[in-house]
Amino acid sequence: MTSELSIPIQTAWLIPLYGFAGMVVALPWACGWFRRQAHRAAAYLNILLTLLAFAHGSLILQEVLRAGSVDLVFPWLTVADLDLDISFSLSLTNMVALELITGLSLFSQVYSLGYMDKEWALARFFALLGFFEGAMSGVVLSDSLFQSYFLLEMLTLSTYLLVGFWYAQPLVITAARDAFLTKRVGDVLLLMGVVALCSFSGAMGFTDLYVWAARDSLSPLAATLLGLGLIAGPTGKCAQFPMHLWLDEAMEGPNPASILRNSVVVTCGAIVLLKVMPILQYSPVALVVLLVIGSISAIGGSLVAIAQVDIKRTLSYTTTAHLGLVFIAIALQIPVLALLLLFSHAVSKALLSMSIGGVIASTNCQDITELGGLGSRMPATTTAFLIGAAGFVGFLPLGGFFALAQAIDLLSVRSIPFMAIFLITNSLTALGLVRVFRHVFLGDSLIKSRRAAEVNWQMALPMVALSVIVVLIPFLLVRLESLEGLLAFPLWAAVLVVASGLAGLVAGALLPLSKAWSRSLNPLLRWFQDLLAYDFYTERFYRITIVNVVAEISRLAAWFDQTIVDGLLHGVARFSLSSAESLKLSVSGQTQSYVLTVLVAIVLFLTSVSWFLT
Repeated sequence: MTSELSIPIQTAWLIPLYGFAGMVVALPWACGWFRRQAHRAAAYLNILLTLLAFAHGSLILQEVLRAGSVDLVFPWLTVADLDLDISFSLSLTNMVALELITGLSLFSQVYSLGYMDKEWALARFFALLGFFEGAMSGVVLSDSLFQSYFLLEMLTLSTYLLVGFWYAQPLVITAARDAFLTKRVGDVLLLMGVVALCSFSGAMGFTDLYVWAARDSLSPLAATLLGLGLIAGPTGKCAQFPMHLWLDEAMEGPNPASILRNSVVVTCGAIVLLKVMPILQYSPVALVVLLVIGSISAIGGSLVAIAQVDIKRTLSYTTTAHLGLVFIAIALQIPVLALLLLFSHAVSKALLSMSIGGVIASTNCQDITELGGLGSRMPATTTAFLIGAAGFVGFLPLGGFFALAQAIDLLSVRSIPFMAIFLITNSLTALGLVRVFRHVFLGDSLIKSRRAAEVNWQMALPMVALSVIVVLIPFLLVRLESLEGLLAFPLWAAVLVVASGLAGLVAGALLPLSKAWSRSLNPLLRWFQDLLAYDFYTERFYRITIVNVVAEISRLAAWFDQTIVDGLLHGVARFSLSSAESLKLSVSGQTQSYVLTVLVAIVLFLTSVSWFLT
């Protein structure tokens, strides 16, 4: 770092600390040191710090657009030949991702004031949101693989704490535990990859790793294992098959946290995967695995979302599906397409999450078959849902349309089957969103929705502001230098995207809906409906296979420990006690007999030693 750099860039390391500072300042209220009736002060302080982070990032983004990217390196630990640095990369991609995180975090925090107005632990919730934001900001700015892993671990912990926020409810605790353990599987495998890669290359910075990957080569087996380890962590963070169940479980947490989890948390995982993409290209097996994971997640997630009746779960599975498309783009080495999909998805999904959060707050109901007629009662929420859905499925001319059109154009010369996966996923997503809209906002008002009213202004304000941003996303994307070719796709690609969206729209509009019979009376159709509703029975399959195997191994280990190990130790202890009991009876108290015994023992010992030596 030199004096030529501007003050905002020199102090860029402060941006992740804004979130962590928000956590610290909220602790006095969260710990009960101040009156709980005054817990809004902690919320206001967190909002102020997030606003400062967004403003600071905006200044840096302007500098990066003007003068190019900057790397900041701060020495941390030097021991023998080990050099550890805290490094940040202020590139255009990282800064846009940072602004996305801090901006959506700001909207989510304002939204939380209205959604959790009567929550007694509001200060604790905002402290966790600050921890959440700090970890995400650090992940996108990090220029070190080890540092990125450390911050991803913090993100896993914050997810666990936020999902388990209402810890008095057993179902919430179970969901938090399952989400944590599922992500830990990916984290452990990622740690193996990080340790192996650092051992092979002797470096931890991404730039140094790229140089090593281009210069040196590994055996096919080592490259495969390394690649699989590196993609395991992002697979868990992005809720991809087979580690996708945690996002569905995480819906038990407060909805304001779900806004960030469905939009930018998964984006952080994909950003890390993008950073290791130049290393993955030397592992063909890992790229094939990425393609398989992305394809299964995209099609499977879209199908499962259609069969859900919980309004929050309908969105969680579409997140899995859309991130599957991002995985396909990364596996095919198209980073610009992956970034387009990520940014357009994050803003639209955040708006959709806010909309359904408004529905839940007004009706205290999450079952779409028990709702209806909210369109006339909640106009702002309905409009937010429509704009978010339009931006999500590629409705012309919103951001999702440009991302999908670019995808179709680029994939047409690389892989026609994956182009078909993009179009099918878009159609299925449109079908699912239209189904939810018909259930919730159209039709007659049911018992749960008859007294529903529009959300308060603290929830409506971020929804309206984010709706405007979704509409303006195409103009924001065009201004980015790396996306100058955003409008360079052919007309036939645009037609295919529009046609796929219209196909899903028409299918969703014609799909017969029944509030009373949410499950079909046709046995074959009901079987297929249940297959999708229960996520292809993935959880049951895991319980029968992995969970039972681990349980049996645990029982075997417990038996071995209690019977063999403890039995041996207890036997030795009993033998020692019985020997001591028998020896104490031979104690006579006569010193001369003790001396004679010692002398005899010494003579026998010396005799045996001399005999052995001769």
